Amino acid sequence: MNFYKNKKIVVTGGAGFLGQVVVWKLKERGAENIFVPRRKEYDLTDRDAVDRLYEEKRPDLVVHLAAEVGGIGANMKYPGKYFYDNLIMGVQLLEYARRYQVGKFVAIGTICAYPGSTPVPFKEDDLWIGYPEVTNAPYGLAKKMMLVQAQAYREQYGYNAIFLLPVNLYGPGDNFDPETSHVIPALIRRCVEARRNGDETVSVWGDGTATREFLYVDDAAEGILAATESYNGAGPVNLGSGMEISIKDLAEKIARFCGFDGGLEWDTDKPGGQPRRCLDVSRAKELFGFQARMDFDSGLKKTAAWFEENYF
Repeated sequence: MNFYKNKKIVVTGGAGFLGQVVVWKLKERGAENIFVPRRKEYDLTDRDAVDRLYEEKRPDLVVHLAAEVGGIGANMKYPGKYFYDNLIMGVQLLEYARRYQVGKFVAIGTICAYPGSTPVPFKEDDLWIGYPEVTNAPYGLAKKMMLVQAQAYREQYGYNAIFLLPVNLYGPGDNFDPETSHVIPALIRRCVEARRNGDETVSVWGDGTATREFLYVDDAAEGILAATESYNGAGPVNLGSGMEISIKDLAEKIARFCGFDGGLEWDTDKPGGQPRRCLDVSRAKELFGFQARMDFDSGLKKTAAWFEENYF
C-alpha cells in the first residue's frame, strides 16, 4: 500500500480493456493521483504531445499499456499502422520518461514478440532465436523494441525500465469488434449471434490444431502491479497462466458456454497463426510472486455472460 503513496502515476491505455482493471487495482492499493491520457488530448504518436504530457503531469511512475492491437485479420490488414504506432509510442514515452527523470517505467510487450519457431513452453531466454510469426511480426517487433530501448537506457543512463510479456488476455470488457477482436471475444460473439439468429454453423479460422494460452484480465493486472512494486531487473518477464489449449477445444468450450449447439466450420483458407503458444511462467513467480488464479472455464463463462448482458 505504501508503494503508491504520494506517487503521481500515468497509465497510458488506462481507459482500455486491461487499463481499466489496472487503474481500479491501483486505487485499491491506495494510489490517489492517477492520470489516464486520452488520445484527443495527448496523441502518444506525437512527440510534442508526449513532451507536454510529462511537462504537465510530472509523473513518478509510468505504466505503458497503450497499443494499437488486434487479431490475426487486423494484423494482416494494418501491418504498417501497427508497426509505426506501437514503435513510436514506446520510443517517445520511454525517452521522455528518462528526460523528465520519471522514477520507473513499466513497458508492456506482447507474446507476439516471440519467434515463430520458439520451443514450447516459451522461455524468456528464447526471445531472440528467430523472427516472429509472420501474421503479426510487425506488431510484435515494434513492441519488442521497448525491451531493447529499456536495456540500452539501463546500461547507459542507469534508468529503471522493466519489460513484461503478457500472453493473450480475455475477460469482461474485452474488444468484441469483429474487425479487430482476438480469438476468444470473436468466437463468443459469433456463437451468441449464431444462436440468436438460428444459424446452423459458425465459421472458425484455421484447422483448429493451433494452440494458445490465455490470461484472465484481472490476473494480468495483478501481475503487472506485482512487477511494478517488486521487480527492477533488466530481463523480460512472461505473464501467463501456463495453460495450453487447442483452438478446436477452445471453440467447442465457447460454443457450449454460449448455448450454441450447431456445428463448427473450419475455414482452412484462413491462417491459423503460430502453431503453438504456451509460456514458461516460472520467472514471474520466482521474481515477484505472481501466479494466475482464475480457472479458465470460469473466466470464459464470465466473459460470455458479460457480452450477452452488455451487447444485447
